[in-house]
Amino acid sequence: MAAAHRARHWSFGGVVLVVTAALVAAVLISFSGSVAPRADAAVAAQTWSDEFDGVAGHAPDGAKWTLETGGSGFGNHELQYYTNSTSNAALDGQGHLVITARKNTDAGLGCWYGQCQYTSARLNTARTFTQAYGRFEARIKIPRGQGIWPAFWMLGNDLGTVGWPNSGEIDIMENIGREPNTVHGTVHGPGYSGAGGLGAAYSLPGGRAFADDFHVFAIDWSPNSIVWSVDGTTYKTLTPADTGGKKWVFDHPFFIILNLAVGGDWPGSPDGSTAFPQTMTVDYVRASSSGSAPVARPIRGIGGMCVDVAGASSADRTPIQLHNCTGNAAQQWTVGNDGTVRAFGKCLDVAGGSTADGAIVQLYTCNGTNAQKWTYTAAHDFTNVGANKCLDAKGNSSADGTRLQTWRCTGAAGQKWTLG
Repeated sequence: MAAAHRARHWSFGGVVLVVTAALVAAVLISFSGSVAPRADAAVAAQTWSDEFDGVAGHAPDGAKWTLETGGSGFGNHELQYYTNSTSNAALDGQGHLVITARKNTDAGLGCWYGQCQYTSARLNTARTFTQAYGRFEARIKIPRGQGIWPAFWMLGNDLGTVGWPNSGEIDIMENIGREPNTVHGTVHGPGYSGAGGLGAAYSLPGGRAFADDFHVFAIDWSPNSIVWSVDGTTYKTLTPADTGGKKWVFDHPFFIILNLAVGGDWPGSPDGSTAFPQTMTVDYVRASSSGSAPVARPIRGIGGMCVDVAGASSADRTPIQLHNCTGNAAQQWTVGNDGTVRAFGKCLDVAGGSTADGAIVQLYTCNGTNAQKWTYTAAHDFTNVGANKCLDAKGNSSADGTRLQTWRCTGAAGQKWTLG
């Protein structure tokens, strides 16, 4: 994947000094004992945000952001010098933060290669906000041009003690200017960093350029998955199994970073076609607990059997069945306040959105349709919102391998489910 071409995206000169200063510990919020009916379920709690309201020309809120400085190349041979000047990062008075990359006019600014050619800005929340799990999103209008490299990403709060990539890195959105239609989502960890980073690319339909408008870039991060989306469309899910046995390091608080780089090993240098200045305009950055960061747990049905993803496959259309409870990832489900029931970062889905009795229940990429929304009732039914029918063990059977379906709600034992 294209994102794997880049080397790394951190700097001992900037971030580590910040990380080792004073990090705010994140509170991991989880489901308590039993799950309430949907009507009583908690609303997802916003834990941190910046809407960038303020007077035009003012610096971003110092109580939320630290501006890194320097021209070390940040591990990627980047060409810019990051400043703390409002010429490179300032509010626009219309509810936006504008990060601006400019040609440098200060002969006194030195970079790793000599006098700096460009200036820009890089902001992080390492001193002010860290969190494990939940939803992290930003609405951004990115810049354009060869050699331009905007990013919205995260690093582990233990960077200063364990180093990179052991601390973990989650790239929520990266773009390189020569790919105006495409963004990348990637993780880096021990044994899968740099060229071996794990992730995927997402391209806008119709060949549209991301720089033409604002888009919402997000991850939904739980103990057993990281799910990337653009404008609500999921395009990649990663689970611990995807590391090939290497350590999954996305199990502790991370902090947020926004930056606009110029040049570097992955995007290459600007050329004669690249116009300056270039701006990365951020409408908001938000973090939430994603409905109290639901904990992955088994769903048990008739005969004490567990709801199971057949073959532990994360492929779309994988059947859902009953299986002896083993505790493996194929039997770990999160019940979200958005009505979804998820394993491997994908959704419990009624095939084809069918409303018929006997419709197949499967695992499928989350798409926000009612075929993937469920109500867990006080009577211990899982009712599909689209069909108004119950999750049902076929034939009221508790046999290993019994397929699950939707059926009119009858109160039968094959339609009763408990969590945990």
